Amino acid sequence: MTQWTPQRLHGFATADDLRISPFYSDGQTYGTPTWIWSVVVDGRLYVRAWHGQQSSWYQSAVSQRGGRMYLAGRNFRITFVPVVADSALTARIDRAYRQKYATSIYVLLMVQAGPQAATLEIRPADMKSER
Repeated sequence: MTQWTPQRLHGFATADDLRISPFYSDGQTYGTPTWIWSVVVDGRLYVRAWHGQQSSWYQSAVSQRGGRMYLAGRNFRITFVPVVADSALTARIDRAYRQKYATSIYVLLMVQAGPQAATLEIRPADMKSER
């Protein structure tokens, strides 16, 4: 299965504990967990790199296409899917960031061109969670 269940998405939509670990170049070893923001839009889980496409975790995610995330209290094996966003999808993702992180002074930076260009969808590699 390549999509999250509605129950998982519901938990992900409010959770604020995402730590992402793309594989290192060997394709097997998980990288150092990086705490990042996530949003759920149209039944899909999205993340953006604060430092845009220059971010090291983003570059690893794009090149390795897989890794692990910790979110809503559990670890999951994941795949990364680059987002070819149109203006409507970008606007919906921006809106979700503004809503979820409304109290943060940093939210306006996450809806700028750099992070927008470094948007990834996270899909389950399989539905088994890890411990």
